[in-house]
Amino acid sequence: MKACDYLWIMITILLVILVAFIFVLAYAQQPKFGKLPSGQSAARNHRSPNFRNGKFKNIHETPDLTDGATYFSVIRDQFFAKDKNNTPRVSMPTIKTNLHTLSRDENVLIWFGHSSYFIQADGRKFLVDPVFSNNASPVPGTVKCFKGTNIYRAEDMPEIDYLIITHDHWDHLDFDTVKKIKPQVKRIVTGLGTASHLQYWGFDKNIIEEKDWNETVHLEDGFVIHTTPARHFSGRGLKRQQSIWLSMVLQTPSMKLFLGGDSGYDTHFADIGKNFGPFDLAILECGQYNTSWKYIHMLPEEVAQAAKDLGAARLMPVHWGKFSLAFHPWDEPVRRVSIAAKEKKIPLLTPMIGEKVDLKNTGAAGSEWWKEVW
Repeated sequence: MKACDYLWIMITILLVILVAFIFVLAYAQQPKFGKLPSGQSAARNHRSPNFRNGKFKNIHETPDLTDGATYFSVIRDQFFAKDKNNTPRVSMPTIKTNLHTLSRDENVLIWFGHSSYFIQADGRKFLVDPVFSNNASPVPGTVKCFKGTNIYRAEDMPEIDYLIITHDHWDHLDFDTVKKIKPQVKRIVTGLGTASHLQYWGFDKNIIEEKDWNETVHLEDGFVIHTTPARHFSGRGLKRQQSIWLSMVLQTPSMKLFLGGDSGYDTHFADIGKNFGPFDLAILECGQYNTSWKYIHMLPEEVAQAAKDLGAARLMPVHWGKFSLAFHPWDEPVRRVSIAAKEKKIPLLTPMIGEKVDLKNTGAAGSEWWKEVW
């Protein structure tokens, strides 16, 4: 082959790369990607003790991947090593509870699949990380929800006293969903940096409580939220960790709940348990894990240990049952955490999507319905 042929091949490859890069940059300008903090918001981030060298950091060093894992191996496994049972073959069983007709005296939790759930406690309504879209990804047609799981829509939501967003990942903060529920939301509690997205999407900055780790939001009439650490990361586009990822302690007049967000296992669970525990219920992510990224997502056995560290009377595993973001069988998280929780004598809540859970019940709740799904 002549030298000029090599030159044309190299020019063609560079042009393809350049066009792809320009396409990605243009695509990322869509409103759904949100907006990075700027001005006073960025200045506040920079003053945070958790913001160092241009980004938010975890308490302890947290590599994206464990020793021996590479981005190439993860991408390879994504295409070739996924378990054939990664998604259920049939439609998932669900129960659709009407949230508009709930009695104000009921203390209930309704799970929407993955990390989205509704809490009514002592007369106040909380909505956590709602994702009512058919996928949890910026690219249409990818990370699609399991058959039968997307049964709730924005119009199914009642007036929401407090919208809680733990961090800005696509499977926790969904553009279409929050835009549609905007008229129903009275107040928002989230982490530093995330308010920039919400304000860009039309939310009034005066209703947003934007907090760092280890801060307190006094809501009303005995309702308090303490923002606490997690071990994870954030980002919706090409620049990561410009907003902080939270867990939260939700204290109502009659109960105390731990809302875990996304987190790898670390010492912060024991610290939170010591400072704020015990808890009536811990809601912890359990799913989309892999030993290659064990620092940012817990394995099921670690979820049970985290609940014990927190001093939780009951445990509800979330972050499973709707989207496949890892290589394990879709039902493996709940099977493994069930065994681990039983060994540690922690009652487990495993409701179907849409099933009503009584927050005042002190025992386990929900059947082993997943065993009937193939």
